Order: sequence, then structure tokens, then C-alpha cells
Amino acid sequence: MQIEDMIMLSIDDHSIEPPNMYEGHVPAAYRDKAPKVVRNDQGIDQWVFQGKATSTPFGMTATVGWPNEAWGFHPGRYSEMRPGCFDIHQRVRDMNVNGILTSMCFPTMAGFNARTFTESGDKEVSLVMLRAYNDWHIDDWCATYPGRFIPLGIVPMWDVDLAVQEVHRIAKKGCRAISFLEAPHSQGYPSFLSGHWDPMLKALVDEDMVLCLHIGGAYGLIKLAPEAPIDHEIVLPTQVSMLTVQDLLFGPTFRRFPGLRVALSEGGIGWIPLYLERIDRHFQNQKWIGNDFGGKLPSEVFREHVLACFITDKSGLKLRADIGVDILAWECDYPHSDTTWPRSPEALWEELRIAQVTEEETHKITWQNAARFFRWDPFSHIPKEQATVGALRALAQDVDTSRMSPAAWRERNEAAGIGLL
Repeated sequence: MQIEDMIMLSIDDHSIEPPNMYEGHVPAAYRDKAPKVVRNDQGIDQWVFQGKATSTPFGMTATVGWPNEAWGFHPGRYSEMRPGCFDIHQRVRDMNVNGILTSMCFPTMAGFNARTFTESGDKEVSLVMLRAYNDWHIDDWCATYPGRFIPLGIVPMWDVDLAVQEVHRIAKKGCRAISFLEAPHSQGYPSFLSGHWDPMLKALVDEDMVLCLHIGGAYGLIKLAPEAPIDHEIVLPTQVSMLTVQDLLFGPTFRRFPGLRVALSEGGIGWIPLYLERIDRHFQNQKWIGNDFGGKLPSEVFREHVLACFITDKSGLKLRADIGVDILAWECDYPHSDTTWPRSPEALWEELRIAQVTEEETHKITWQNAARFFRWDPFSHIPKEQATVGALRALAQDVDTSRMSPAAWRERNEAAGIGLL
């Protein structure tokens, strides 16, 4: 097997929502209340919704075309980005040049997500806009290129009954998963332990959908020193996934919903062997607590429910047998600063080689596990022989992958009429 023979399905990427995303998806009565992108007096593009403006920190969420010296938590404008960040046609070209067959895109942290709608004033308007986002994502972003994107929705955080309704609604549109906070209680919502979210979890099981818990949603559980540097915000979130799993596994969630599937999106895998070893010893040692996992070890229950996702993780791949190779899945994280684009096949191949991963295991990690977990047929629209890294890259030989400064991107894009408001 060679790099060109791999088939790659990325189950963690991001869309930078385009300024016109609400066009055609908001009822006429609400059209003037839809979120809008406005360029402020400082030349910064901002989403404005219900009187609140959000500066967009493109410096960390859309770095894919920039040299890393240009990264940082600073705002910007659409014309400074690589167009594949927000243009679906250019995104597919960028997927081809990177050899990626299928992608699942989370809402960008820079745009409006479920939490943003939750914090807004008029909940009726918020619900309309949240549903409009889901419709745009499913009907426009994903459906424009059938087979290339796995639809992922968001749900209202302010009302669990509305969340249930939205799960059922988007399931009928072909949505395969929802994005949700890793630890809702870290941001002021009821915890998974409370049972508050059980109706939504039941709806996910009934619709055969996946609960995607993306890193960053549990960061509030950590009490950092006031002097903590910015490095902490970037390095630590993957380790926080352990706290999320602990709630689900030792709380009632997995017991109540044996059919629930949870993806630890961008959670990494190197921490998992230590965690599984620890919980099994704890279970066997602390008999007085009375834990009951239905005659199984807690590590076995973990493997029944969880998909463990990574971008790069040599240590985890070396310990794949201790984790369970059938629950490992790869991700690209385009266009965030952690992405390995446009050399993702080469980066992953080198880690697979170092860890001595077999050809059979490679297929599981690069596409088979994710396809099974999300109930996704990657070859429903594209024949398998046309889905490989080599075949996709052959379609994109004219794609320029060079990096440029934001100013250079602005000059190029605005000359071409791209990213103008």
C-alpha cells in the first residue's frame, strides 16, 4: 500500500460561514432580523445579531493559507482568508488537493453557533436563525457536492424540548450528527449527570445519530492560574475530554442509553490508554462503591460508545491495541491552525509508518471506522477507485497551495471580487 492508495475521511473540519448563508433559508417575516456581516470602521468584518457584534478571530480559525507567523487571536475580514474557508466550491478543490474524500464540518468558533443563539435576547428569532443555519449547512454546504460532506447540526441550548424537535427535524433532512458542548455545566447549563439532556439523547438514539463533543466546550472546568499564558488554551483542551468521558461513563448516561454513540471530536487519543487502565483498576479495586457496568469492564463500555478522534498522535497510534483500533478515526481540522493541510496524507502516513500500522488497520483508521460510526456510505456517489488520495489529487493539479500573508490574500481576493461585502 502507498500513500496514493489511502482513502481519507475527515470527521473534524470547520466551515467559516459565508456572509450570504441566510439568504433563501429565513422566512420573509424574519428576514430583516437575520444575522448580517458588517465591516466596521476599523475594516473588520463582524457578524451582527440582535444588536450584538462579534469580531471574527480569523487569526486562529482560518489560518490555512497563512504562514504561522501571521497567526494569533486577532480579528480580520473575509478577503484575508483562503477562499476554501467559506466558499464550498473552493473547499472541495482544497479537499481534492489534500486527498480528502469526505469531510464533516463544525460551525466555526468565529461565527454564530448554538451558544451564541442561546445568549441572544429574542428566543423565537434565535430558533428561526438556528434552524436556518442547519438548513444552510445541510441543503447548501453539504448537498452541493453529494457524498463529500457528512451533515452535522446544532440544537437550541435553551430548551431541551426544542432540541428534541430539532434533532428529529434535521434527521429527516439526512443529518447524521449534532455538535454539542463537551461539559454543558462548565458554561452554565445542566450537566449530563443531571438527566436534563436525556430526552435529546433519546432522540439521537431513536434517529441513529451521533453526539459530537468537540474540544473547547469543557475548558471552563479548569481553574487556571491568573498568570497562565495563552499556551494553556491551545495545549490543554484535548486532555479535558477525559473529564467529559468520566461524566458519561460513571454517570447514568451510557447506562440509560446503551445505543448512544459519542465522538470525541479533536480530543486526541494519547491519553486514552492511561484512562482506560485507571478506570478498570478503580472499578475492580473500589468494590465498596457498587458500580455496575452490566458484567463488563468500564473500558469495554467505553469502546461500545466512543469514537476517538485525532489529527496527529504518534503516541496514541503506538498504543492503538490498548485503545481499540476499531474506535480510532482521523481528522484534518481544516482551516484551523492545527490542520495538516495540504500534506495531510504525508503527515498521517509518516505517523502510521512509525507506529507500524498495518494496511488493514490503516483503512480502519482513515475511513472505515468513521463511516461505520456515522452510518455513512462514502462510495454512494463516488466509486471507490475514484476516492483515493491519488485519484482526488489528480483532479486538483492546478490548485495553488502556497501560503501568503493576510495582506497578500486581501490584495488577491479583492482584485478578484472575493470576500467583498
